[in-house]
Order: sequence, then structure tokens, then C-alpha cells
Amino acid sequence: MSLEQRRNLLVGLLSDAEEDVRTAAATALERLESFQGLAQIIQELKSEKRGQRVKAIFAMENVRSAEVFPHLINLLKDPDADIRGAAIQVLGSKAHPKSLNSLVKHLKDPSPAVRVYTAEALGHFADVRVAPYMVSLLGDDDEQLVISAARSLGAIGSPDSVAALSNLTKDSRASVRIAAVVALSEIPLKE
Repeated sequence: MSLEQRRNLLVGLLSDAEEDVRTAAATALERLESFQGLAQIIQELKSEKRGQRVKAIFAMENVRSAEVFPHLINLLKDPDADIRGAAIQVLGSKAHPKSLNSLVKHLKDPSPAVRVYTAEALGHFADVRVAPYMVSLLGDDDEQLVISAARSLGAIGSPDSVAALSNLTKDSRASVRIAAVVALSEIPLKE
């Protein structure tokens, strides 16, 4: 069945007698249209204009296809920190396990903003293996990086990070203490 035939089938189902079928057809049609747009999005990634490229990267967030991951991972090597940062944010929101290793490397990125985006993105994975990396960031001088690491530790929910977050409640910066307290409230108690 061609793409156009599939689209026509789904459009026809938008007037089905059953509401659940209409809803499913609308969702499927939206997904199908996102696949169609992927080729155009990939073309936009090659633009000379940074804004266009960033917009294309964030458009990938709505595409439900494994085809986006190689492009996003490749963007992590881009010399432009804004491009790397955007790709990291989208990879974080998608939280695909195969992108985890590529993301962890950017905790040492030369750009402070990229490091912050990476710490935030890793929290979306809820993978306790990331917790030690986040704990190691809690002593950093960059306030936003420490806050992002604390937030991610809360999202990950690793009981092993409670001691480090507890120590962070004594930090001289109020925003860091707040992040630590919130993170501590999200971590389940050890049985």
C-alpha cells in the first residue's frame, strides 16, 4: 500500500461510526504525516541558517520514527553549541536507550549550556546508571548545572543519591538548596 493509499484509508476512517476508531485514525494520520515531514526536516538540517536548523531539530521531537536518532546523534558533533544543545534536548525528551552513551559524553562539553542541557536530558532516562554522573556534578561551580543534576537525580529516583542531595541542602545558594529538597522529595524511601 502506497503512502497516499494509506493516507486516504485513514482519512476515510475519520468519519467512522465509532468514536474510538475516529480517534485512532486521527492519531495514525498525524503520525503518518510526521513521517512524510521527516525528509523535509532532514533537508532543513543542512541549512546555513542556525535558526532554521534549530527549528528542524525541535521538529524531530514530534516524529515517531527511529530514523531521527542517527541524525540527532550526528548533530552532537556539530561545532555550534546551540545545535548540540537542541539535539541534546530532543534526545532527552525521546529518552531512547541507544542515545544514552552519546549523551553522557556531553557532560564534559566545552559549552556550559550544553552541559546543563545534558544533565537535564539524562534525567528523562530514569536509569540509575546515570546517577553517579549526576552526583559528580553536584560539586560544580556552575549553579545551573548543579540544579539540573539535582533535578535529574530526583527524576531518576536512585536512593543511592540521597546522601549527596542531603549534603547539597547546606549549599550557600538558595536555588541549589531548593533543587536538592525537591529532588529528595521525589526519591522513594529504601525498604
